[in-house]
Amino acid sequence: MLARDDRSGEGDKRARGREKPQQEGNGRKPADRKPGQAPPPPPSRGMFGIVSIIVLGFILFMMFNSPGRGEQITLDQFRTMWANGDLAPDEVVIREDAVIAKRLPDQATGRVAIVSIPLNGPAGKAIAEEVIKITGGSALTRRASEWTQLLYVFGPFLLLILLVWFVIGRALRSGGPGGGMLGNFGKSRHRTFSKESTGVTFADVAGIEEAKYEVDEIIEFLKNPKRFQRLGGRIPRGVLLIGEPGCGKTLLAKAIAGEAEVPFFSISGSDFVEMFVGVGASRVRDLFKQAKESSPCIIFLDEIDAVGRKRGSGFTTGGHDEREQTLNAILVEMDGFTPSDGVIVIAATNRADVLDPALIRPGRFDRQVVVPLPDLKGRLEILKVHAKKVKLGPDVDLEKTARGTPMFSGADLAAIINESAIIATMADKDFIEQSDLEEARDKVKFGRSKKSRLRDREENRLVAYHEAGHAVLQALLKDADPLHKVTIIPRGAAGGATFSLPEKDRMGYSLRWLHATMRVVCGGRIAEEKAMSDVSSGAVSDIAQITSIARAMVLEWGMSPRLGFVRFAGSDTRDRYIPDKEYSEETARVIDEEIRRIADEAFADAKRLLDENWDKVIAVAEALLKYETLTGEEVHKLMRGEELTRPTVSEELKAEARRRAAAEVVARLDGRDAPDLPPGTAMPSPA
Repeated sequence: MLARDDRSGEGDKRARGREKPQQEGNGRKPADRKPGQAPPPPPSRGMFGIVSIIVLGFILFMMFNSPGRGEQITLDQFRTMWANGDLAPDEVVIREDAVIAKRLPDQATGRVAIVSIPLNGPAGKAIAEEVIKITGGSALTRRASEWTQLLYVFGPFLLLILLVWFVIGRALRSGGPGGGMLGNFGKSRHRTFSKESTGVTFADVAGIEEAKYEVDEIIEFLKNPKRFQRLGGRIPRGVLLIGEPGCGKTLLAKAIAGEAEVPFFSISGSDFVEMFVGVGASRVRDLFKQAKESSPCIIFLDEIDAVGRKRGSGFTTGGHDEREQTLNAILVEMDGFTPSDGVIVIAATNRADVLDPALIRPGRFDRQVVVPLPDLKGRLEILKVHAKKVKLGPDVDLEKTARGTPMFSGADLAAIINESAIIATMADKDFIEQSDLEEARDKVKFGRSKKSRLRDREENRLVAYHEAGHAVLQALLKDADPLHKVTIIPRGAAGGATFSLPEKDRMGYSLRWLHATMRVVCGGRIAEEKAMSDVSSGAVSDIAQITSIARAMVLEWGMSPRLGFVRFAGSDTRDRYIPDKEYSEETARVIDEEIRRIADEAFADAKRLLDENWDKVIAVAEALLKYETLTGEEVHKLMRGEELTRPTVSEELKAEARRRAAAEVVARLDGRDAPDLPPGTAMPSPA
């Protein structure tokens, strides 16, 4: 890991500016614009906006300050009130739509009420004339203003138009570049990280030293570009991280954000695509526009295969393909007529085989960094990193755990440490023991053991012989992986399991190892058929495994003498509804025959070996019925004719019952309650 240098100058000023951003009047941060650039003036609403606000205020004033009509009465009620002197003589007004009169104040409350007579329909004129007669001509006649009538008619419509204009205009202004329809659909949904916000550095990344070295060069280029430009070097425009799930691609990107002293924009490939057409391309343009304003910076595109797949592949209906438009926008922004100098794009995917060739060419993604599964040294380093967060016991051997986890990813190893801590906590232990790590490894790889599951005697015997067949062949065949342990305790979806422990990391598969593995796979079905005179569906996973191995040997690895050194598997059939098939029907028939021949030869050879060593199968099966779990050393002892001296499961349970009874007796003699034993002691693990 490169040490941070304490340089002064513009870099430190830029870093301090990002650490304590200050909001300006326009809502933008100083880091969002280039150095020396004056802050833009606040957006103006224009003369039309000012006039619209004035008109809106006038309409509201007219609506809320118009004289109220009060209580509606009939002409007879008006005549009675006038005769009784309840109405003010000089406060009767005849308007075009109503007769408005004011009642005299109430002596008790002092309130002044308004009454009105509507003048709707053809009778309005007659009512107005009758009011004039009743009042003796003292009623005032007032004609309504034409502008007032127009406002009453068109005011609501004008108010609605102004309201819609205000909402849409505000949404378009907030949408920024490429705002699209109604606001923020076209705005990029990236997240910006600083070196302090991630909490992850290169010290937290282990097991992928080569990948760390590759991206370390990018960070050094951003920190000290003149060092590379001295010889005419150009900063890479893109780095593509390729690896299996759980290998640490996203963790490596977080470490880059934690180490870099430049803005770090993070976004997922699925964030580009929405239900509206053109939104993905608009978000790409907006993302790169903001990145250019903050250059030098890093853009991280996680799961880029969501938008970067090959154009024209898969099943399409011929319509507009939103994903392809988004991909085109990415291609143009990365290396078009206006290249994004100072913007480095880092992408991660586990499906590099489906990416478009134009995306992964030099000039766009100049480097393709493979993040592989960790080797023995890498697994040990990963375990040490995660073990710092938990309490380990004195018997814990992380190197042994690393040797027992070949082909495990970094995420699997982190899960082992976490699961072991949970197992130790549930057993009320003060620290994690090696047995907890072993149980956590089996749980992560094969599932939780089902110790409370009860099986009848015959089914238990069938499972014991099935697993004994696997174990004996695993021990006999020198080209197979060494036997680790065998158990008839159900784990995950399996009724029992036989565990092997590879001696080294395997980068490829040799023909001798494949032959040995297929014979081990056949041992379970052969043993149960010979012992029980029947077969069961328990060999379903064994059948699937030997079929997949034989098919890969014929179609992909050129291990069939009849078909030769030829690959018959399609380039990629996962994106097509119809599998890719580039051979004749005659060749297809030969392929089927070769797959069947390889499987039959493995089955026949395994049957011969088990027949010759059937006494060893019986010894291992009977020991499994007694102990439930056997280690690899114990299986070899049984195959050599030796006896096992450790107590059986029933004996352990009886001894535990005696210890509990003795504890209760001691507690009664001392006048105390029996102590509560920690969970898990009443039923010790057979493993």
